[in-house]
Amino acid sequence: MTPALAQAFLSENFAPWVLALNPTVTEIGERGTTLSIPITPELNRTGGIVSGQAITALADTAMVLACGGHLGAMTPVGTVTLDTQFLRPASGDGLRAVAEVTRAGRSMIFARCTVIAEPRGTPVAMATATFAR
Repeated sequence: MTPALAQAFLSENFAPWVLALNPTVTEIGERGTTLSIPITPELNRTGGIVSGQAITALADTAMVLACGGHLGAMTPVGTVTLDTQFLRPASGDGLRAVAEVTRAGRSMIFARCTVIAEPRGTPVAMATATFAR
C-alpha cells in the first residue's frame, strides 16, 4: 500500500465535503496512517479555532484509511461507533491525524487516532472508532 494508492481511493470514494478539507495521505501501512489537512478560514468557528466537526471528520477519514493500510488493500468499511475527545482548541497552519488499527477481526475493526495541530505539534483531539467490514 502506498500513499498514492490511498490518496486515489480517498478521491474516488469519499464525499465531496470530506474532500473539501483537502486531505493528503502522507503515510500508510500495516502499522498506521497519517493524513494532513491545511487549516483554512472555512474550517474555523468563532474565535478562530477549528470546528469540532472538521476535526472529527479528519479523524474518521484517517481511521478508515488505516483500516485499508492494515488490511493491505483499500476496502470499504462502515463506521459503527465514533468517539472524539477534544483536548484543546485547534489552531495553526494544519492538522495531522495519526491513526492505527488496534484490532481487526473478521467482521469488526477497532482503531484510534490522535489529531495534532501543526506547526506546534500539539495534540488537540483523540478519537476511537469501530468499523464494520
